[in-house]
Amino acid sequence: MSPVISNLLLKSTAETFYMLGVSALIAAVVGIPLGILLVVTEKNGILACRLLNKPLAFVINMIRSIPFIILMVAIIPLTRLIAGTSIGTTAAIVPLTIAAIPYTARMVETSIREVPFGLIEAAESMGASPFQIIKKVLIPEALPSIIENITVVIVTLIGSSAMAGTIGGGGLGDLAIRYGYQRFQADVMVATILVLIVVVQLIQFIGSNLAKKANKK
Repeated sequence: MSPVISNLLLKSTAETFYMLGVSALIAAVVGIPLGILLVVTEKNGILACRLLNKPLAFVINMIRSIPFIILMVAIIPLTRLIAGTSIGTTAAIVPLTIAAIPYTARMVETSIREVPFGLIEAAESMGASPFQIIKKVLIPEALPSIIENITVVIVTLIGSSAMAGTIGGGGLGDLAIRYGYQRFQADVMVATILVLIVVVQLIQFIGSNLAKKANKK
């Protein structure tokens, strides 16, 4: 590869990390509480509230049912409103985040459901409030699983960020499309794939190790 392409590869990798970092952070900040709410507000939950649970579950399922490429195009007006443009890495963060939040919520919901009900009953019998149970029981017990599932979300976002490159979202996907596919530069395509493999392996390694450290059992 020429020095120009090498520089583009580095730039595209940095753009991909930028998109991943921001969208994953926002998805975690919003999605984790939503996932907890899905569990605690359901019937027989510690904060049972069907009026909140049902609409929340419906909205989450509705967004999850839309393929990312369609979602990305459908919310272009919203992307322009938030980012000021519909093209580029910053603009790509908007659909990435919107797609990741409900996915994160469902993954966290799965993690919270893994907490033995006996622990919740024990906390209730000791007079713990619902919020104390969430803070002292549900989150600590589910934390290793939450970390593992957030790792899955981030890896999924890598694929989505590459897809965003097809409509000018920047990053490695954009590089692979413009140079590897449209200009028939096989070396660029291979290099992009190798970088993506390394990124996925790195994120999975970090996530797995953090989950092990969080698991104090």
